[in-house]
Amino acid sequence: MKAQRGVVALVLTVLLAFATAAQAQLAVTSNDNKVVLDNGAAKVVPNPAPDTVTIIDLKTSPPRVVAEIAAPGSVVGPPFSVALTPDESLALVGSSSKIDPNDPTKTVPDTRVSVIDLKASPPAVIATLEAGKSAAGISINRQGTLALVANRSEGTVSVFSISGKTVTPVGKVTIADEKSGTSHATFTPDGKMALVTRDGDHKISVLKVDGTNVEYTKRDINAGLRPYGIDVSSKGDFAAVANIGIGQGDADTISLIDVRATPPRVVDTLTVGQTPEGIKVSPDGRHVAVVVMNGSNKAKDSPFYADGGKLVLLRVKDMKATKVAEVPIGHWSQGAAFSPDGKTILVGNMVEKDVQVFAFDGRALKEVGRIKVNGGPAAVRTAEK
Repeated sequence: MKAQRGVVALVLTVLLAFATAAQAQLAVTSNDNKVVLDNGAAKVVPNPAPDTVTIIDLKTSPPRVVAEIAAPGSVVGPPFSVALTPDESLALVGSSSKIDPNDPTKTVPDTRVSVIDLKASPPAVIATLEAGKSAAGISINRQGTLALVANRSEGTVSVFSISGKTVTPVGKVTIADEKSGTSHATFTPDGKMALVTRDGDHKISVLKVDGTNVEYTKRDINAGLRPYGIDVSSKGDFAAVANIGIGQGDADTISLIDVRATPPRVVDTLTVGQTPEGIKVSPDGRHVAVVVMNGSNKAKDSPFYADGGKLVLLRVKDMKATKVAEVPIGHWSQGAAFSPDGKTILVGNMVEKDVQVFAFDGRALKEVGRIKVNGGPAAVRTAEK
């Protein structure tokens, strides 16, 4: 009888663990340990610890770290260098820079993309792929079959197919020259179009996607100075792009792109402050979170310095963006991510090496906690379904 009770208890424990894992809503951060901000200048750390990836369960309250593993990453590029498959089984993590093997005080372009099995216990890197030079912004389509990686130092986008836990390179699309700064590529929800930001020449390129065939349409959109991060609404009606500007203290902008128009075009632009580094559309497509550096990455004697960034929440209605809420955040802050219900927002702070957690009720933002991570959270992402 005791043995039977023991078996039942064991089965219940396993089932409970399985149910908890199945119900998990994951956020993944890529954490850079190679560089730190020293009075407004990014400096390479002597003999740095390995970069890491942190896996956070958003289903719990407060969110908690469930695993942390070593995997190369980089703060160079927009904070979209990690992407999850819709079923949360895999994460792809790009590394746009690495320590120069000939001079450890400098970094050089990296090409690595790590494939992480999120279902493994513990999660583990199961493959390392080669993209192009300075592999930066990554997106996976909502069908979970294709990934795009923007290569900042090549002017190209690498294409990978996804089947189960196998990720395979299938080609590379040339957008422009190496000075164009291809930064991030993002899919429309139907997976038939992608937009690629080019902060080097101030353009956003339109790609046509047909299965694994990805083509540059030669259509470019002009939004603002140095378009960087970009995200498309789950409704497929608009894309929001962060125009980071040239870092001279001017108020920078975000723009809305009507992606249903033929051809797609900018329909609204709004000032948000100095250097909007991160941008993310809420799961319901009604709000946009913008991570504004606000001069927190400047030297303290700079006239543009501010002791902290800000998270700005915008509401989008009828292709117009209006500000809803604003709260202070940390320094040299990077990306933002929403929980699936849109009520929790994560912001990665490079200097503090933590992830700020905010509650959002549709009207106001409230900080409800911080999550320490091992490294500077250069990117944060949840699955797009």
